[in-house]
Amino acid sequence: MTADDLHSLIASGLPCQHLEVEGDGRHWAALIVSAEFEGKRPVQRHQRVYAALGGKMESDEVHALSMTTLTPAEWAERREPD
Repeated sequence: MTADDLHSLIASGLPCQHLEVEGDGRHWAALIVSAEFEGKRPVQRHQRVYAALGGKMESDEVHALSMTTLTPAEWAERREPD
């Protein structure tokens, strides 16, 4: 699994306004911005990403994935200069 592979999996299963993926092939970190996260708790957001990955977590193709899941409004707030 490469970063590009993981990026493609997430992007194909979840409409993202912004997506960053980095990692070493087993341990990954992703910043995922999607309007689908509106009104959802963090655990629900993560479940939505796991659904986009299909069985890749269960099969250990994706061993560990740390996620920052934001709505477009939350992402805009973080990006605004102080």
